[in-house]
This record gives sequence, structure tokens and C-alpha cells, in this order.
Amino acid sequence: MALKHAKGEILAFLDDDAYPLRDWLSRAADNFRSEEIAAVGGPAVTPDSDSARQKASGLVYSSFLVSGPYAYRYLPKKRKEVDDFPSCNLFVRRSVFEQVGGFNTQFWPGEDTKLCLDITCKLRKKIIYDPEVIVYHHRRRLFLPHLKQVANYALHRGYFAKRFPRTSLRISYFLPSILFLGIVAGGIFSLFSSGLRSFYLYGLTLYVLTVLVSSIYAGFRFSHLVFSGIIVTHLAYGLYFLKGLFANKLKEEQNG
Repeated sequence: MALKHAKGEILAFLDDDAYPLRDWLSRAADNFRSEEIAAVGGPAVTPDSDSARQKASGLVYSSFLVSGPYAYRYLPKKRKEVDDFPSCNLFVRRSVFEQVGGFNTQFWPGEDTKLCLDITCKLRKKIIYDPEVIVYHHRRRLFLPHLKQVANYALHRGYFAKRFPRTSLRISYFLPSILFLGIVAGGIFSLFSSGLRSFYLYGLTLYVLTVLVSSIYAGFRFSHLVFSGIIVTHLAYGLYFLKGLFANKLKEEQNG
């Protein structure tokens, strides 16, 4: 649809629950002066108008304990080159988009990961993250709407870890699953060993304290929501990443 209706050299992609900063287009366009740069992305910041539970969801996503090295997707960070970026705030050269065949919608919501993989690996072009190319992205409320989104992301990332390992087979994506398995398996095995039980409770206490400190640091007003949000996000992501990892095909592919 973009190729059919757009007349410019650069295509700008935005989610229907996001809106841009006033100078969004001009700031992004400044990055395309080099022909090596095929795409540009920027942070999707939680707007001040969101509700408390939406803001808490945004704080969960931007927490280092949840997004780790990818927190720049939710907060302005240092400008750099990236190899994977969400389509809620993404600019792509029209010529490049045509070359890779556009979005593969069989992988929604992983269509942007597939697009970026084609740009960086097939075409050997660059994707730039610019912290000044800002959009405001309304979050889904904690807890159920937020967790449904997390589960969908995790399912596709787990599947992509084996299907497209170049950008998805990374330890940071596996950590929630390791935590999930540790909590479940550790809880079961600790029932049969007092020594293991002590070690398990010590590790669990350390984890809870770490989450507590992180949630307070994110903002005392929403700390109770962020605290619970981080924990359930870890568990949901960990479970659904494993589900995607062991899936033969995703539903979208089966229907495609």
C-alpha cells in the first residue's frame, strides 16, 4: 500500500497508536544524506497523557531489567547503528523497500525484524538509530493487555531465534526463559533438598530485591505497578519465548 500511494523517496512507518514529534520528518530526513543508510528509527516514548497503568507499562518496557541493551527503543539514547528496529517509528528508502519486497506480514508482529534482517544482511545497508527522531507511543495497560503484547513479541522472537538467528539468537532474549525455568524447576527440586531450598530462596530473594530497587528507581509513584509488571513480564516472555522456540510453524505462516 505504501509503494502504491507514496510519491516520495523515503517511506515513513508509524503505528496507529503512536504520534510523532512536530519535526519528526525533517529530523529523520537529515540521516539519509549517505547512500549507505537505508533506514532510520527512533525512540517510541510513553506520552504524558497516558493513564497510570499505561505509564507503568512504559516504565516496564524501558527498564534495563526488561529491555536490557534495547532500552533505547523506548527512551532517547546515544545515536548508533542497529540491525533490528520496530516499525512503530521507522523510515525506509523506497528503493530499498522495493528491493527486499516490503514487509512479510506472515510474521506479524515480527515483520519489522524480517525487514531489517533483509536490509542489513542481504543488501548490506545500514540502519541508524537517532534519538531525536521521536514518536509518542500509547502503551497497553498493565496487566492483561500488556502481557498479551509481551507474549506475542516473545512467541515470535523465540521462533526467530532458530529461523533468523542472525539477529534473534542472542543471550539477552533467552534470559527471561532461563529465569522462568529456574523459578519453576528450582521450586520443584527445592522440595527435596534443604540445601537446594536455601540456595533457591536466596536467589529468589536477590531477584525480588533487584526488581524492587529498579521499580523504585523508575519512579516511586508507579513503583508498585512497575514491580509487579517487571516480574510478570519476565515470566510471560520467558514462557512464550520457549513456546516459539519449539514451535514448528507460527499461526501466521500456517495461514499464509
